[in-house]
Amino acid sequence: MNARDNGHADWRPVCRRQDLVPNSGVVALLEDAQIALFYLPDNPDQPLYAIDNRDPKSGANVVGRGIVGHLGGELVVASPLYKQHFRLRDGVCVEYPQHRLRTWRARLNGDVVETLPEAAHGA
Repeated sequence: MNARDNGHADWRPVCRRQDLVPNSGVVALLEDAQIALFYLPDNPDQPLYAIDNRDPKSGANVVGRGIVGHLGGELVVASPLYKQHFRLRDGVCVEYPQHRLRTWRARLNGDVVETLPEAAHGA
């Protein structure tokens, strides 16, 4: 597949499909950022999410160890330290909306997991 996708910047490989753990998170290094990748194979609309691994409340890189679930009809990950919930689709904290994790577009390209670093948003 071409590295360009509908005019977007280059997708970057971050790991392989076999590195992912279904319904759980793994952490990959993308440039200077740790990103937590969540693979949800039973979610056909979007099976892969990429979100910042750094918990804004504690400053620890632990989000990838969080538990994925549903809260208020949204897919979320619960941070392991203070248990606050971050929406996977946009990184917003449910309990503290002023806290937001960066998110990246992510996709499976064959057996390669790719992200768009330039598409990161949030702060």
